[in-house]
Amino acid sequence: MVASVVDGVAVRGVVGCIPQGRESQADLIARFGEEAALKIVKATGIEARHRVETDQCASDLGEHAARRLLDGMGWDAASVDLLVFVTQTPDHPLPGNGALLHRRLGLRKSVPVLDLTQGCAGFVYGLWTASVMVKSIGRRALLIVGDTTSRFIDPLDRAVAPLFGDAAAAIALECAPDAGRMAFDLGSDGAGAPYLTVEGGAMRRPDRLPRLFMDGTQVFAFTLREVPGSVRAALASVGWGIGDIDHLVLHQANAQMIHHLAQKLGATPDQTVVALAEVGNTSSASIPLALCLALSSELTSQSRRLLLSGFGVGWSWGSVALTVGPVSLCETLTLLGRNDPAESAAPATDAD
Repeated sequence: MVASVVDGVAVRGVVGCIPQGRESQADLIARFGEEAALKIVKATGIEARHRVETDQCASDLGEHAARRLLDGMGWDAASVDLLVFVTQTPDHPLPGNGALLHRRLGLRKSVPVLDLTQGCAGFVYGLWTASVMVKSIGRRALLIVGDTTSRFIDPLDRAVAPLFGDAAAAIALECAPDAGRMAFDLGSDGAGAPYLTVEGGAMRRPDRLPRLFMDGTQVFAFTLREVPGSVRAALASVGWGIGDIDHLVLHQANAQMIHHLAQKLGATPDQTVVALAEVGNTSSASIPLALCLALSSELTSQSRRLLLSGFGVGWSWGSVALTVGPVSLCETLTLLGRNDPAESAAPATDAD
């Protein structure tokens, strides 16, 4: 495990974005039958997922979130010194989504762009990378995370189709002398690569579409093996115990896994954030999206001690203990279809 403490960088705002297209429990019933669908919902806690349309990409979700973030924060695009885009579903093999957003948002030519290919640990990895970099090169950073995993889902695969939704989030970071420390713990184990994968490149078979494969048993075992130690290491780096935090926000994989991990860590139900019922597993966007859906009113009105932990493909995992708030903006938007000219903002709601 790699421990890293970053001082003097604050989270100033978070905006999540989900696409308008929605797949509900009724769709699962029609596909798998009522008994099977109800078992899936009971086991996962996921009742619906949002899916992009065929002409929408991760960059569209990220751009929608980033524009609202910059506008709501009152940040001119010229004040941004760094852009980091984290996705495992880029619009193109190249260029990366960072370059696309750099142009669309009108950032300065002197602003460096970094694309990270990372999965469900991607938000924590991106937060660490952007925080370390912005301290060296400027004052303000824009972190965008998001995936359109539905592109790789076989709709008849019960192991993945009921779980994954599409989403993105934009996070505003700013160097400030009064910002608290962020304590990270990061790790990887490449032995897990075969258990969560999409065939591509030289490994892709030309006679079939690339599909997501997940061995749920291996994922669950990996999570219980590695994540609790990572969470404890991040907490120890700032001298906190699990009882010292206000909220534990784990990657929103499924409700059963979240509750199991929280119990193993000794977190109470009131501390544990579960905010996936209407959005599902949104990969790299799941943690910031959970902040917007469950903690918006808290984070915009007061300071909260948080432990955030993401984990998944690779295997890879990352945890961070930090204080967030009060932030200027914490909300969730809906990206409408190309044929709908209206703009929609879904108000963030508190969840238990």
